[in-house]
Amino acid sequence: MREFFSRENWLFYLKHPAVRWNVYYILCMTVISLVLAFMFSWVVGLVVLVLAVIGSTVSLRRLRQLVNDTHEYLKRLTYQIKSGQQEALLEMPLGMIMLNARNEIEWINPYMARYFKLEKVVGKNVANVDEQLAKLIDDGRSHKGAQIVTWRDRQFEFLVQPRYRVAYLLDITKYAAVEQQYRQEQIFLGNIYLDNYDELIQGMSDTDVSNLHNYVTSEISKWASANHLLMKIIDDDNYLIIGHQSSLEELEKKKFKILDVIRQSTSQRNSPVTLSVGIAYAENDLIKLADTAQNNLDLALGRGGDQVVVRAKDQPARFYGGKTNPMEKRTRVRARMISQALQELINQADQLFVMGHENPDMDSLGACLGIRRIAEMNGKECWIVVDNEHPHADIQRLMNEIDNYQTIKDQIITPDEALEKATDNSLLVMVDHAKRSITISPELYNQLQNRLVIIDHHRRGEEFPENPLLVYIEPYASSTCELITEMFEYQPREGKGLNKLEATTMLTGIQIDTKSFTKSAGTRTFDAASYLRSAGADGMMIQSFMKEDPQSFMDRNHLISRAIINDHMAICAGEDDRVYDSVTAAQAADMLLQVEGVEASFVITKRADDKVGISARSAGDVNVQIIMEQMGGGGHLANAATQITGKTVDAVRKELIDLLTKTVDNSNQEDEEE
Repeated sequence: MREFFSRENWLFYLKHPAVRWNVYYILCMTVISLVLAFMFSWVVGLVVLVLAVIGSTVSLRRLRQLVNDTHEYLKRLTYQIKSGQQEALLEMPLGMIMLNARNEIEWINPYMARYFKLEKVVGKNVANVDEQLAKLIDDGRSHKGAQIVTWRDRQFEFLVQPRYRVAYLLDITKYAAVEQQYRQEQIFLGNIYLDNYDELIQGMSDTDVSNLHNYVTSEISKWASANHLLMKIIDDDNYLIIGHQSSLEELEKKKFKILDVIRQSTSQRNSPVTLSVGIAYAENDLIKLADTAQNNLDLALGRGGDQVVVRAKDQPARFYGGKTNPMEKRTRVRARMISQALQELINQADQLFVMGHENPDMDSLGACLGIRRIAEMNGKECWIVVDNEHPHADIQRLMNEIDNYQTIKDQIITPDEALEKATDNSLLVMVDHAKRSITISPELYNQLQNRLVIIDHHRRGEEFPENPLLVYIEPYASSTCELITEMFEYQPREGKGLNKLEATTMLTGIQIDTKSFTKSAGTRTFDAASYLRSAGADGMMIQSFMKEDPQSFMDRNHLISRAIINDHMAICAGEDDRVYDSVTAAQAADMLLQVEGVEASFVITKRADDKVGISARSAGDVNVQIIMEQMGGGGHLANAATQITGKTVDAVRKELIDLLTKTVDNSNQEDEEE
């Protein structure tokens, strides 16, 4: 009892807030009970007093015992937590390094010490201990979150906390190896197609056809076996290959030498065969994988064949090969099928819109006039969408001549007028291009992209409409006008044929694109030119269209005078403060090819739209299309271009020189390997 009423005991109750309020409550209730009891009877009051003293004493002692037990539990728990933390720091499989402000190692846990082979590192500057680790720590301070790094031939998940000057390393080498094995064992699927097989076997004897097929199949089979691929014959000109990702990586390192082997060996047999290959990977769904592989094959064929397209879904494509120009198809079966399919689409539409690329040339406008005439022959109205801002001199002469043909003039409209006239049942025909980014009216394309026909002679690029109704891309053709001219033979005879202006414009387009029938001109090109000539094409009017104005002539010669020739390549760059016409630049590139020893030419100029343009030309041995694609452009093997935004002419020139140097070095390395 004396202990209960001691000063230390009551100080204990009063210094703990949670206990203090319980004590106050018990004492208050006790006093109230005693007052009420004595007011009722002194006997009852004495009884209550005794009970209150006993009850309060027991309650307060139990309360103190509870507090003491709680404190004891918390002490034990705190000790266990601290012990566990210390044990974890010492034993957990995670490397830790603590540094001071001078970048000296203050402490490392035992797990981390294993990587230093128990040498003494505490107190030393981390750069003196391991330079690679010091660099990783410096880089990690500015990197948010963990990153995967390689250190001492192992892979780690690495994290630096600059605030606490602590670095953490989690060894994930085993898991990285599992991930790498999984990735390398992923399946890829490829389609191999013999580009010109049907053309080659026409006129060959059965024995020669069998020998050719057996030889090609044998070479592909040996190549597949050597690279651990499964090869199956689908058709006489179609093969299927299946392999692992690791095999695909090796094939890409070798740049698919099978293309060169087949091409060179069959050329020696006077039956040159080229391959197109479409390969897809990184897809678990085999049906989607097969669809992507087929799309990649279509892309390879659309680019002229003799090349490999490797691409996963929604990723940029990688191209290999493409060293030869596409071979001309002797038969016109495809031209007849496309012409009939176009006729059916025209009959289903209420009206047609046809447009070429921005800054139109003669081939583009000639193709537009040809499509307008085909639509008229089928009884449909066709509008030619033209942007009349800053036309080149030859286009301006053509537009002036069109003023004499009121029927054609009434059908030429601006992009804004086309948007007003277009309906859901209209048909849009894109000629001489297949890219939304360079079309005259991207808005009209957006409105009619599900009612789209593409007719083009350029190699197909990655930027391509998703669901066109009809695609006619033939890179072997000299021009789009050549492709459209062949369609007239299969159109209704009762319709009115080409007039003098239309035939002249289309023949001008062919003549300009073939450099007066000296380049990319096949037998079908001359057939098309003959047809247009018979339809009334005027040679004097062609000469008039092709005349240059004095300023363009002087600009072109000025550009040529700035050319530098090195390693069989001519590079010509204009001034940053002087704008050149794109046609002038292209003509300068063409003329540079006439210089002895020049295999490829590149003309870099400032354009009117404040972009820097490159016109690239090749005599055939250098694939300028691939070079321009790496700079954001495209085109043909021997004729390509690009436009670059936000850079000066000199900066683009340096970028091109670096790219050409790298290309030449890679080519020399390949020759050494061979």
